[in-house]
Amino acid sequence: MAESLLILLFAAPIVAAVLSFAVRSPRLAEYATVAAAVLDLVVSVPLLLQVLGGPATLAHNYIRVDVLGAWVIVCISIVYALASIYAVGYMRLLDEDERLPVFYGLFSGFALTMLAACVMNNVGVFWIAIELTTLISTFLVGFEREAESTEAAWKYIVVVSGGISLALLGTVLFYWGGSLVLGPSYAMTWAALHKAAPSVYPPLLLVSFLLVLVGYGTKAGLAPMHTWLPDAHSESPAPVSAMLSGALLNASMLGIARFLSVVRGTSMDGFAHAAVVGFGIFSFFIASIFIVRQTGIKRLMAYSSVEHIGVQALGLGFGGTLGVAGALYHMLNHSLNKSLMFFGAGNAMRAYGTKEISHIRRVLDVFPISGMLWLLGAVGIAGAPPFALFLSEFTVLRAGIGSPYRWAAVAFVVLLIVVFIGFLAHFRAMYFDKAPGQQIPRLAGGVWRTLPMWLAFIPLLVLGLWWPHGLWQVFAHISQELMGGAQ
Repeated sequence: MAESLLILLFAAPIVAAVLSFAVRSPRLAEYATVAAAVLDLVVSVPLLLQVLGGPATLAHNYIRVDVLGAWVIVCISIVYALASIYAVGYMRLLDEDERLPVFYGLFSGFALTMLAACVMNNVGVFWIAIELTTLISTFLVGFEREAESTEAAWKYIVVVSGGISLALLGTVLFYWGGSLVLGPSYAMTWAALHKAAPSVYPPLLLVSFLLVLVGYGTKAGLAPMHTWLPDAHSESPAPVSAMLSGALLNASMLGIARFLSVVRGTSMDGFAHAAVVGFGIFSFFIASIFIVRQTGIKRLMAYSSVEHIGVQALGLGFGGTLGVAGALYHMLNHSLNKSLMFFGAGNAMRAYGTKEISHIRRVLDVFPISGMLWLLGAVGIAGAPPFALFLSEFTVLRAGIGSPYRWAAVAFVVLLIVVFIGFLAHFRAMYFDKAPGQQIPRLAGGVWRTLPMWLAFIPLLVLGLWWPHGLWQVFAHISQELMGGAQ
């Protein structure tokens, strides 16, 4: 059953991409992409339930789906589905019908590479899948062909490829360390690395981990390796920004989580967790500074992504069932909330013809319904109840208080307050201030651009009021896997 679901999961975006490139019909490309994304979302949930009973394997064990991988697949599939629906309404506004099939072909290819990374059992092939996400998404970042988007695409591929090169070096050192224990040639699976790690020379193990942490941390947007993220997020089309923030960062954090599990139980365990906590709190600190002083609407959303990837890093670094559960719950909630925020930002940019916060005013006069959803999403992304991010952040905070890193928990609370005030101050101005003599634009929201906002908002509210017991069981299962290593 799980094997069949896996085949469907990969077949859907492949078919959508092939149809988009082969037929070159913009309408067919749109609907094929939406159909593939919805099918992947429908498939991802039963796949998660299936692997709770044990991992599924394909292709001579090169493909292996455990509960952690399946959870990240669910999060990616949610964003893929929401962003595909939103893209139909948003991309039509660009008046680029001739190029739309190429966009949707790349869009589905991007989703495919992220999904593939989640199931790679060979550590080297996992690196290849992550690198493929970079190569494909670079063309999406620069799709609008403006000077700023082209520059952002170049910066993205240079910075991220540099970081990923460090991850490759760390992977090679992990393999070398394992070869001193398991022999000169072995299948470099996650389980094999976990088995070898306790016997590897500790300084070599630590250097290997730090290299992969910096490498995949660059792709995840952890500070100070985050420099590509504000430009790429702000210059990409809005549905691509949602995929970069709500899906790609999750796939990169999956690599960090798996390598952290490899080091667990060794003499370098404490150093590794301290490093992850350090990067997490530093990311939060950098994000808080730039959020307060931000002038561009999509760059504001981008630095919010740096903040929330820092929260996930803190949860993994704090460790324990609470820390892991908080990080994974936050992954889901951030995927939903950041998609909502980028959709709202895309609507505002197209209506006002600007990315500058100071030129966006009286949003509710332009978008009464989607504008209200965007404002509520802003309250949620700032960490306020009753929305889901408050619950996941509170869980991470509880884990921090009970961990050896209480100083980070204290800093976490202080920075949360700074971000809350700074982020919502921008929205207060956009919603309730009016620039002298400003003409209020009019632009119909359109069902394609409003529906995905509802589909993101409703779960955010429900998950903020009710943490399903089934999700807690999933997180507890994943926590046990990470503490015990892949088998």
